Amino acid sequence: MQLIQPSQTLRPALGPLVLGTIVGAVLLFGGLGLAWLAFATPLVRGLSPSVVRPAPDQIAIGALVWGISLVAPPCFAIVGALRLSRVAATVLRKPAVSPVGRALASLGDEFLAAPSVVLPEGRNIRNLVLGPFGLAVLFEPPSPRVTRRHGSTWELRRADGRWVPLENPLERASRDAERVRRWIGSGERDFVVKVHAAVVSTDPTMSRTPTVAVITADEVPAWLASLPPQRSLNSTRRDDLADWIREIA
Repeated sequence: MQLIQPSQTLRPALGPLVLGTIVGAVLLFGGLGLAWLAFATPLVRGLSPSVVRPAPDQIAIGALVWGISLVAPPCFAIVGALRLSRVAATVLRKPAVSPVGRALASLGDEFLAAPSVVLPEGRNIRNLVLGPFGLAVLFEPPSPRVTRRHGSTWELRRADGRWVPLENPLERASRDAERVRRWIGSGERDFVVKVHAAVVSTDPTMSRTPTVAVITADEVPAWLASLPPQRSLNSTRRDDLADWIREIA
């Protein structure tokens, strides 16, 4: 399978990474430096009262000096190490592969897949596949653990626990396929491209419609293979469509 990686892959901004690295390094090495001053030099002992019977204010000053020397170095070092670890995790983190992405990876060379494209109208389309059948839109709704439905109404649970309206996945897949048809039809072509749609979900309550299939991620390869080939879509026309997809990926 040919995979078109999005040209606008979400990458962490450089500014916060640099700032986080500098702050983390300053805190880490600052903590180590304070620890060295506190335990390897006579600085703390020189600031502490040296009389046999210190006055109350001298006791307070001594307690403050020793408290700072004992608490500040490890705190600075730990916070700095945590900050640097977050920066490293952000840089080294790999994007998660969805079940649909894993299923598409098993397809043959006659397929071309774009995990994400942005149509000229601004709509984001996920999992657009080009094959002998034409085009297919594989819509992957949120997990059933964070969605619920009341009749034909769908809701999504946000991170704060609130439920907000969610577009019906079947209707969303149908609209996405129609948007792809309009986008393809906007070009001056002497042929029509068939656009198929499917919702990839394990929700048993979701039923297919005349225009949208309902399949699981494991059934993606078989469903794509079952689509009737479009005879008018020769290799030249497929290459033209592939170039169009690359332009909006």
